[in-house]
Amino acid sequence: MNGIYRHTQRAPLCLILYVTAVMFLGLGWVLRNEPVIHWVFPAAGLLTLILSASFHHLTVEDEGDRLSIRFGPIPLFRRSIKYEDIVSVEVGRTTILDGWGIHMSIRGGWVWNLWGRDCVALRLRNGMLRIGTDDADQLSEFLNRRLSEKEPTSRKRST
Repeated sequence: MNGIYRHTQRAPLCLILYVTAVMFLGLGWVLRNEPVIHWVFPAAGLLTLILSASFHHLTVEDEGDRLSIRFGPIPLFRRSIKYEDIVSVEVGRTTILDGWGIHMSIRGGWVWNLWGRDCVALRLRNGMLRIGTDDADQLSEFLNRRLSEKEPTSRKRST
């Protein structure tokens, strides 16, 4: 069931990857008569082409009881976080060293970022996740609303 938040960020990062893929495929064609190399560049080109399509955009979406994060349109990289596992949410900024892609941050926790430095930092029960987005204020507001909705329920259980 789709909820009330859905945002897709597009960025030029995939263009860099597409150009690299075409370059590898072109080199494969030019060097097609060279031993060993005749298959290395085309294979690297196809792999880079698939990765390019995998990092074409980043979609963050409410899915009822969880937040879905996925790169696409080829959905090789995706993650979902149950709202009950989110401890706190705040708007933040990634560092230049955090960069783009999916990786561990030098500050701790994971970074899922497509482009830019704005992010929403989620403190989770088991770590930290920074979601890069060009919609940080609205995503943070949505998540904080979701967290405040679940709080009265947890207080009712403890009384």
